[in-house]
Amino acid sequence: MQPSLRGKIAIVTGAGRGIGRAVALALGEAGIRVALAARSEEEIRSVAQEIRRKDSDAIALAADLTRDADMERIVKQTVSEWGDVDILVNNAGWGKTSSVVNSRVEDWDRTFQINLRAPMVLTRLLLPAMIEKKFGAIINIGSISSKAGQANTSAYSASKFGILGFTQSLFEEVREYGIKVSIILPGFVDTPLIPVNKRLDRSKMIQPRDIGDAVLYVLSTPSNACPVEMTIRPQQTPYR
Repeated sequence: MQPSLRGKIAIVTGAGRGIGRAVALALGEAGIRVALAARSEEEIRSVAQEIRRKDSDAIALAADLTRDADMERIVKQTVSEWGDVDILVNNAGWGKTSSVVNSRVEDWDRTFQINLRAPMVLTRLLLPAMIEKKFGAIINIGSISSKAGQANTSAYSASKFGILGFTQSLFEEVREYGIKVSIILPGFVDTPLIPVNKRLDRSKMIQPRDIGDAVLYVLSTPSNACPVEMTIRPQQTPYR
């Protein structure tokens, strides 16, 4: 049986731009109420306005995902506004390109805090209510780097390998409660995180909305099925 999404409640992290913005807008178009979490309040307020114009509802919650108190506040404010959260999309990400020798340990810490620890903490905060009602969805945005490390991206790749392992373990823990757990692994996505490069044809890159559609696909699958892992790559290589 295919679940009805209209009126469900979601939290999307990193919702101000790029993939997070596209996911939030896609959820809003499906009639889902969306709590938008990101550091830039101006950006998420703009996304919230777009969602309201699509005949759904949204709230903007400025937050720093390296702070447990901010994550607790995101959950409390969303529950206070609408009730228990049905969907969590852990999208926020951060990373710095550097060799291991030249890296700063502080940058490693920040990478793991945002890319791995924050999704785990938010999941832990939301799971009890999902388990009680035997319904919910945790969708993590990973990366091709979750499966293949590259030079100068050691901390980022390690964090993305970690979120893949967390997703797989979490699915086994909560599958009997009817909670969907999924990870989406995109290749090159045309977002500001990918710097301008004359060797890249951005028209051949994955578009952020493609990831939004993938999230909706996970949420729309029948209750007896769960796409636990989805790899999305550009159909044609974006390298010129």
